[in-house]
Amino acid sequence: MVTRTEQDGRAADEDTAQDIADRAASSYNKEFLFHQSNNDRQLLQMVEGALSRIREGSFGECISCGKDINPKRLEAVPWTRHCIECQEKLEQGILEETSK
Repeated sequence: MVTRTEQDGRAADEDTAQDIADRAASSYNKEFLFHQSNNDRQLLQMVEGALSRIREGSFGECISCGKDINPKRLEAVPWTRHCIECQEKLEQGILEETSK
């Protein structure tokens, strides 16, 4: 899906639009598709990280504090790496993002 969206973004640039409105629409479409593919790529990386933690036996543990992540949170966001408390600190800038 990521690759297809990237290809669609590149193909949007291949259309030789004649007037400025067509070029603007084409440019917007291209930016939208690249943004979408970037979001898809990030989600894929998070899912792969969760699968890796499953293999390591650390899935369901917060990577910051080590506490168990609430099962309801895991059900809603299975690729999460932080418990709700650490996620809130991360969003407030109190906690620094780690690359575990």
